[in-house]
Amino acid sequence: MIPVAEFKQFAEQQPAFKVLKPWWDVLAEYLTIAMLMIGVFGCTLQVTQDKIICLPSHEPRENLSEAPCRQLLPRGVSEQMGGLQQLSGLKNNLDLQQYSFINQLCYETALHWYAKYFPYLVVIHTLIFMVCTSFWFKFPGTSSKIEHFISILGKCFDSPWTTRALSEVSGENHKGPAAGRAAATVVTTAGTGTGKTGEGEKEKVLAEPEKVVTEPPAVTLLDKKEGEQAKALFEKVKKFRVHVEEGDILYTMYIRQTVLKVCKFLAILVYNLVYVEKISFLVACRVETSEVTGYASFCCNHTKAHLFSKLAFCYISFVCVYGITCLYTLYWLFHRPLKEYSFRSVREETGMNDIPDVKNDFAFMLHLIDQYDSLYSKRFAVFLSEVSESRLKQLNLNHEWTPEKLRQKLQRNAWGRLELALCMLPGLPDTVFELSEVEALRLEAICDITFPPGLSQLVHLQELSLLHSPARLPFSSQIFLRDRLKVIRVKCEELREVPLWVFGLRGLEELHLEGLFPPELARAATLESLRELKQLKVLSLRSNAGKVPASVTDVAGHLQRLSLHNDGARLLALNSLKKLVVLRELELVACGLERIPHAIFSLGALQELDLKDNHLRSIEEILSFQHCRKLVTLRLWHNQIAYIPEHVRKLRSLEQLYLSHNKLETLPTQLGLCFGLRLLDVSHNGLRSLPPEVGLLQNLQHLALSYNALEALPEELFFCRKLRTLLLGYNHLSHLSPHIAALRALSRLELKGNRLEALPEELGSCTGLKKAGLLVEDTLYEGLPAEVRERMEEE
Repeated sequence: MIPVAEFKQFAEQQPAFKVLKPWWDVLAEYLTIAMLMIGVFGCTLQVTQDKIICLPSHEPRENLSEAPCRQLLPRGVSEQMGGLQQLSGLKNNLDLQQYSFINQLCYETALHWYAKYFPYLVVIHTLIFMVCTSFWFKFPGTSSKIEHFISILGKCFDSPWTTRALSEVSGENHKGPAAGRAAATVVTTAGTGTGKTGEGEKEKVLAEPEKVVTEPPAVTLLDKKEGEQAKALFEKVKKFRVHVEEGDILYTMYIRQTVLKVCKFLAILVYNLVYVEKISFLVACRVETSEVTGYASFCCNHTKAHLFSKLAFCYISFVCVYGITCLYTLYWLFHRPLKEYSFRSVREETGMNDIPDVKNDFAFMLHLIDQYDSLYSKRFAVFLSEVSESRLKQLNLNHEWTPEKLRQKLQRNAWGRLELALCMLPGLPDTVFELSEVEALRLEAICDITFPPGLSQLVHLQELSLLHSPARLPFSSQIFLRDRLKVIRVKCEELREVPLWVFGLRGLEELHLEGLFPPELARAATLESLRELKQLKVLSLRSNAGKVPASVTDVAGHLQRLSLHNDGARLLALNSLKKLVVLRELELVACGLERIPHAIFSLGALQELDLKDNHLRSIEEILSFQHCRKLVTLRLWHNQIAYIPEHVRKLRSLEQLYLSHNKLETLPTQLGLCFGLRLLDVSHNGLRSLPPEVGLLQNLQHLALSYNALEALPEELFFCRKLRTLLLGYNHLSHLSPHIAALRALSRLELKGNRLEALPEELGSCTGLKKAGLLVEDTLYEGLPAEVRERMEEE
């Protein structure tokens, strides 16, 4: 016997492939097994038993008819027996070898080819059917996609995240106002029955299923490893979808093999119906063997004809059923749009409205999956939903960033607030909102932030920084932040990306915006209205504005500090500044200014002005600052100023003057008439000497002269008895006057980078000067008397 297992390789697929075999393919598979059994059974009989048995005919040669065995054809049992009695006793005088020879010869020449090869034909045809059915599982261009799809499908089906996601959306459907029908179903299931239940009872009935659905113990426990596996599945599904939706080779291959099976079925059916009658029990045989055997006509018995005829009819019946399934497959293939698949029913059932429809081979495989079990496509759809993916990322974030880990990142910022800074995360962990002590929240490079209702737990939150982190704020959270938030910093690529809810925070005191205007809008510099910001005191704008935004005048009545940083773009129109009547501090940094804007001189309340990093060459307009009677700080550093006009003396109220990083070579003598000056910074210039009048600055406490070309200091400088900081580093000084002993309040002295050979021992009289405050070469310090060094090193 030939075991059927030998043919298993022709039809063997991986067990997981069964999900891609609809019912007609399963039925066809069983039919091919039955047909294979018929063929194998016939082949086994053909091989193990005699094929044909022949006897010589004793009719005279001239009386032979076309059917020498006709006399043995059954007309009835008695007639047949009678005929046999007439032949009894005849001797043929043939030995066994002659009979074997005649049997083989007649089998090859007299027996019809269909009767001879019927079982082999059945086996061959069945194997062809099997190959056609499983060819797309073996063909390299399709098998790789199928194996990949089956692998991903199984993981998606078994993933704990699938169960959790479906449970969560099911719970949301029960909670949401749009899920009225679902809620009604829950009420009916719960047994509320007649519809007369009171409102309180209805809410109770609705709440109980909600708790069971959304928070079952089995699905809430999703550990970190499972979360990472689900995250990897989302990436695999994305890449697989892009790869498979590009073509339709699976769909085309399936159609081709089905068409081939139909053609094969028709050919088999036709020739079997034609030739099945050729399988006969008695066969007449004429062979010219009289010289060898003495006979030329034989009557042969095909021993398996009766069985083969029955097997043939069974085989034809199976082929007919097989053909019907193939025809139905063709109808299914061409009647439905199998290259498009809609998840509409899944979206309605699960509430995941962002699940996209798919096409081409991806759609075709999902249609086949639905024929097996539609639950597979439903669970697979979870990994096509971006909402589901974002929820998974959120869950993984919560696992990674526990409240304890977040508390370790808390620290005081420059403004003394307890700050939590998070950078480059895939989202915002929900555990952040468990830290109720947080006063400042800094989020940098975090995409697609949506603040949950849990934001209301941050009762001490006063400062929020969104740096390249677009954020959405629900209305309930807007109400919470509207009066609580005092400071907000937003940094983005373009200012139009600033969330609109920022301009509705009416309790806001400081607004810091950083981003560019589009080139076509830079000249107009249109900014959202600031009218709702009734408490705004500080406005900082870093952009490429061509003028001061008109909306700044919305807060003119209470804005105290305005900072415009233009990154080198020229600021042309500043007339809006005149309306800022209560402005105290103004910064116009890197605005491409070549002269001091006249609009500034109208700001009567101005106390501090910073014109850093512009293109100022002349400051003749400095005389007009006498109208700014409250001006105490003037920063003109990082410009190209070559000289200071004499009427600087008019700035009697000035306390701080920054002129570093310019091109000054001399200082005017009239500078000594600014009696109120406490800080003077002229470092990083080209000064070769100081006017003696500098000694008139009796209130001077900080003097920075570093990085100049000073060769000597005027003795009058040491009349400034209140000096605490004197920076003389990197000049050309070769001698330090002993009169430095008069500066008893001195606590910081820089002398590095000069040409000094020794330090005066009178430094010991500067009682406030310690070793840490003396910046000088070690060799010079070691040259001081031991008692001076001991005093400086005292705590």
